Amino acid sequence: MIPQGRIQKLNNMDPREGDYVLYWMQASQRVTCNHALAYAIDEANRLHLPLLVYFGLTDDYPEAYERHYRFMVEGLLEVKKELWAMGIQFIVLKDTPSTGAVKLSEKAALLVTDRGYLSLQRKWRSEAAEAASCPMFQVESDVLVPADETSMKEEYSAATIRRKIERLIPEYALPLERRKMENFSLAISPAFPSIPFEDAESVMEELSVNREVSTVSHLYKGGYSEARRRLDEFIKHRLDFYADKRNDPSENLGSDLSPYFHFGQISPLEIYLSLKDHHSENKRVFLDELIVRRELAVNFVLHNPNYDSFASITSFARETLLAHQEDERPYLYTLTELEEGKTHDPYWNAAQLEMVHTGKMQGYMRMYWGKKIIEWTESPETAYETALHLNNKYNLDGRDPNGFAGVAWCFGKHDRGWKERPIFGKVRYMNANGLERKFDMKTYVEKVQEDIGRSINHHA
Repeated sequence: MIPQGRIQKLNNMDPREGDYVLYWMQASQRVTCNHALAYAIDEANRLHLPLLVYFGLTDDYPEAYERHYRFMVEGLLEVKKELWAMGIQFIVLKDTPSTGAVKLSEKAALLVTDRGYLSLQRKWRSEAAEAASCPMFQVESDVLVPADETSMKEEYSAATIRRKIERLIPEYALPLERRKMENFSLAISPAFPSIPFEDAESVMEELSVNREVSTVSHLYKGGYSEARRRLDEFIKHRLDFYADKRNDPSENLGSDLSPYFHFGQISPLEIYLSLKDHHSENKRVFLDELIVRRELAVNFVLHNPNYDSFASITSFARETLLAHQEDERPYLYTLTELEEGKTHDPYWNAAQLEMVHTGKMQGYMRMYWGKKIIEWTESPETAYETALHLNNKYNLDGRDPNGFAGVAWCFGKHDRGWKERPIFGKVRYMNANGLERKFDMKTYVEKVQEDIGRSINHHA
């Protein structure tokens, strides 16, 4: 049974007959532990209809490059294979996702979709709901507790949202069994032909995407099976050290799952249930980041219309940063200098180049990286724009609620005030000396240089 809090009807259309039930897959790009897919299968079985799963592939998604597309396509190829094994047809239209959904819904008895949180994702669903001629339902599956059940307003900090989430976890942390189709749908022939979707190379050739940022498939391959492998490896080898050493850049103790979360290739519910037999501070800290921090980020982009600009920074943080914007900066770097990792700071350079060449940056270094951009650019507004641009361009998990909230945190969002100082005012400050006191930074820099060398050799 899928909790009703995950299900929302998006239009007022009455039930009708149709040739199939349509699931427009967009945010939850997986078969395992996907509430939207499960709901669509339940409805198809109830109506004695086949199920058609559709994905809308546009090659001009804002700030998405070849790196991001390749990772996503690898995951979708796995989705297609799994669905066909279940007797479910999967088609990909090269079209604006909402437009393709509306076209396919013309012969559908019901349109089901998953939930996206960014403004463009919400716009797509709103457009489809308005234009679809059949009932449309949204089923939320990429957070443990549905966002609207947690809070209908912007939360101030992790502390304020944590209590709300924790009281609802027992209601929503329920296992989701994989459904079986009663009516196979492999023979459906929509009037709109799917693009060839047999292997990653041929799909990428079909797309006119920006190829300025190269792929990193040799380091991060997309898809549920790879996400599950990384999860199992993390639980077995690194979870026991997570609470004490997760921040250490010289160690590799993170889960490396954020790219898979971004594309909905693994469910937070599956991860939560995978840890049910573990009882430790390590588990508590990891779940706090997986659930509370991540869902605070979702809350942020849902309820702050300015989440992608400095205007999202309010209260003391905005006031204090603007009060100090005329303070003298010790260094000023251009966007090109920052992008190429050409600053005076070897630790910052390593973090930037790690992101450029591997598609991911170590978690603690993301905070340091963002703080220094504030210090080395001419204004808070410029710093915010720069940090988001670089994060979204190079990180596989860029353009994500966590990424937007992470950059905002560097500017004081979801944080408290600290001792006042130049440039930062009362916003938390970080420096290289602090890194050196806590961590073996020489090892971190050397490790990044090795990773960069492997990436360069791979693309040579």
